[in-house]
Amino acid sequence: MRSLLIAILVAGTGLSLTSQDAVFRSNTQTVPVFATVIDADRRLVPSLDKNAFTILDNGKPQEITFFLNEIQPFTAVIMLDTSLSMTANIGRLRAAAEQFLIRMLPEDKGQVGAFNDKIQFSGEFTSDRDELIGALEELQFGNPTKLYDAIAESMDRLKNVDSRKVVLVFTDGDDTASKTSMNNILNRAKLEEVMVYAIGLEVEYFNGVQQVRSRPDRNLQKLSQETGGGYFELQKTDDLGPTFRRVVQELHSQYTLGFTASVLDNKEHEIEVLINKAGLTARARKSYIASLKTLTSTP
Repeated sequence: MRSLLIAILVAGTGLSLTSQDAVFRSNTQTVPVFATVIDADRRLVPSLDKNAFTILDNGKPQEITFFLNEIQPFTAVIMLDTSLSMTANIGRLRAAAEQFLIRMLPEDKGQVGAFNDKIQFSGEFTSDRDELIGALEELQFGNPTKLYDAIAESMDRLKNVDSRKVVLVFTDGDDTASKTSMNNILNRAKLEEVMVYAIGLEVEYFNGVQQVRSRPDRNLQKLSQETGGGYFELQKTDDLGPTFRRVVQELHSQYTLGFTASVLDNKEHEIEVLINKAGLTARARKSYIASLKTLTSTP
């Protein structure tokens, strides 16, 4: 995240970035906020300027110290539920995930993974879309569903990433086997500044006894909302492809905002991003930890 903020600040001044520019001498602490803006019909709104935004920190308006309306690279883990209930739909799920991967830009990086009774990753982060698409064919089946553990291990993979950190998780049901709790995941995502997108699908399948209908885990909506991502709940497999495309489109359409933390009290502060135009709303993370350890020094 530090290198991203340097680039943002340099872009705002019109200066070029050299290795000497990376020397930090200021104690100013910046809070990065990525915001998705939509209209009443859920269409993305790409052409706002800084004056359209207001950021509240614990209810108090803050000066926006930088603003960028340009595509910023991301590093993402795309985690797919391949438990028993998805057996009949795995082909459509792979095709839908491919819709995300083929739209990644050269500066974006990713890896794919699967979870069931075990958790599997494709390898190192890469910008090679062909390699990532090929890895989708290697994803394995199993039962039950380690949903929370899969998200936690995805965040482990993102720990040393400097760019925007994203977990995109797909599931058709509840967590049934994780050792990690949802509260632990949520707290980690806040502290480590990970944006979570979640796609849930209701499916009908035979559980060995009778035909049943799955229901996506209810906690995913809160996790997505709190971290500034998005939550999509689907009833039809035909909606999988368009939804994966929507997520990558949002990631390439987000505004990058920042403000200076006025106090480092090691507490969780509430963030609210408001749009000063009727009919528009912003989706962004709802909090940050005001500590020297978590915030980024600016030059």
